Amino acid sequence: MSAPPSMMGTCHCSRCRKLGAAVMVFIRRDNLSWVQGREDVALYQPEAPYTYGRCFCRRCGTSLGEILSQEESFPISAHALDGDLDLRNRFHEFVAEKPAWLPICDSAEQFEGHPVMS
Repeated sequence: MSAPPSMMGTCHCSRCRKLGAAVMVFIRRDNLSWVQGREDVALYQPEAPYTYGRCFCRRCGTSLGEILSQEESFPISAHALDGDLDLRNRFHEFVAEKPAWLPICDSAEQFEGHPVMS
């Protein structure tokens, strides 16, 4: 990436939790360039009502979020990045689907579904 991610958020929906991709960072498509490994990225396209395809590495299984997205900005799994990030969680989405055993331990804004960002 030629620039750091712009934001971090946590999704508590059952789908993101099962993918191991609940903590996401948002990057701009223009800041991403492939050095190697693009051919190893697979896309899982879900059935309705889900709309967002999720990517993973065919070699190691790492969840990559929406790294093949054609949107201007998109989420990728924060856990897929090496090193520390100078970001803190900005929001929690789908807290209505959060399991009772998982406490939210920060003061980031919480949304029942998708965030409404101002």
